[in-house]
Amino acid sequence: MSAPPVHPTHPVDEKLPALKMATSGLQHVAAMYAGVVAPPLIVGAAIGLTGTELTFLTGACLFTAGLATFLQTLGIWNIGARLPFVNGVTFAGVAPMLAIVDSTGDKDDALPVIFGAVIVAGLLGFFAAPFFSKAIRFFPPVVTGTVITLIGISLLPVAFGWAQGASPTADDYGSATNLGLAGATLLVVLLLRRFTRGFVKQIAVLLGLVAGTVLAIPLGVTDFSPVAEADVVGFPTPFHFGAPQFQIAAIISLCVLMVVSMTESTADMLALGEIVDRPADEKTIAAGLRADTLGSAVSPLFNGFMCSAFAQNIGLVAMTRIRSRFVVAMGGGFLVLLGLCPVAASLIAVVPRPVLGGAGVVLFGSVAASGIQTLVRAGLDKDNNVLIVAVSLAVGIIPITAPEFYHAFPETAKIVLDSGISTGCVTAVLLNLVFNHLGRDRDAADVTHPMEAGEEITGAGRKAPATP
Repeated sequence: MSAPPVHPTHPVDEKLPALKMATSGLQHVAAMYAGVVAPPLIVGAAIGLTGTELTFLTGACLFTAGLATFLQTLGIWNIGARLPFVNGVTFAGVAPMLAIVDSTGDKDDALPVIFGAVIVAGLLGFFAAPFFSKAIRFFPPVVTGTVITLIGISLLPVAFGWAQGASPTADDYGSATNLGLAGATLLVVLLLRRFTRGFVKQIAVLLGLVAGTVLAIPLGVTDFSPVAEADVVGFPTPFHFGAPQFQIAAIISLCVLMVVSMTESTADMLALGEIVDRPADEKTIAAGLRADTLGSAVSPLFNGFMCSAFAQNIGLVAMTRIRSRFVVAMGGGFLVLLGLCPVAASLIAVVPRPVLGGAGVVLFGSVAASGIQTLVRAGLDKDNNVLIVAVSLAVGIIPITAPEFYHAFPETAKIVLDSGISTGCVTAVLLNLVFNHLGRDRDAADVTHPMEAGEEITGAGRKAPATP
């Protein structure tokens, strides 16, 4: 009697050797660290928190990012996409949270008001996730390719900002030293990717960050003071800044933000599914959105903010081709440890922003390149699809090329309009319906079915799957 066939493990579910798992997970943490700590630093400074309180708030956001990443990668029940997906504090929440701070008379109440609004928005998003996920039918390749490309393009300005320095108000912002460090880091990553093999090639970004940091020491750019000032052990005690308060205006503002966040997470899951060769279906997206929203609802308990997917780590997956979700779960473990050990978190903070910027060019550019690869398969020989891509990309890059374009709009509208990923995504979906579905002859050769990605029309209305 023959043995049953052995089904190879998909790379997403592969468990790598311990050393490879740890270093690759640390690489993910290094790539997203600046994005996690920036929102609490900005919001905390606006409230007027002391240095000790700022450190506490930052550690809390690292801790909750780790918990949310566990939910997303390992999953429980129908929660978690079970993809190599990093979660953390969404930078899109900075503007509405600052608006809440400005509108709060007693600044001591600002964080409790924010936390209360995040809890409500997270719970509502959790129950809305299965309905929101049905939007997958409106994401054929012409739409997903456009959105993935926009994700990469939208992130590149972040890398360029990092390359110039830590703060636009600093004297050395945009200096030759900072730009030189960014260029040197980029060069190290490219050389390692070109002339090394195997494991060294896969952790090229991490090695580039280390090399850039070492190079920055004699130039006086590396600051070790956070290490000296940090505590060895710290725990984000629940409701450290006070019990959550529930104000209707703040809740509405962050519910709008949650819709934007869910839209971007959906696009990110579609992008990551393409990259790891496990396309995200409706069930996967619903589970992923549940992890996002539940992570957000739980985060304020430990003094954290709204959590969302980190697109920059998608670029790392695309570049390294390490697709194991357990690697990212290991990164989530590091985030939890960083939240519990401030002195360890401060070691990551030592990496200068210009060094992060040099690595970010590769990471974020890789996301845009993945989107272009998807567009190539979308049928750009058809005029309709060219128009969809052209207009959607144009709308999506408005916040990048003309940041004040929507200055006359209400603040609540600007939460959506200032997200190029969201506006570009909505534009692509609507244009695909108008040009490729509504009112069109279903036998026409240039029709792209908006509900079933990758189909082509052949013969007399007979459908055949597109060639991969």
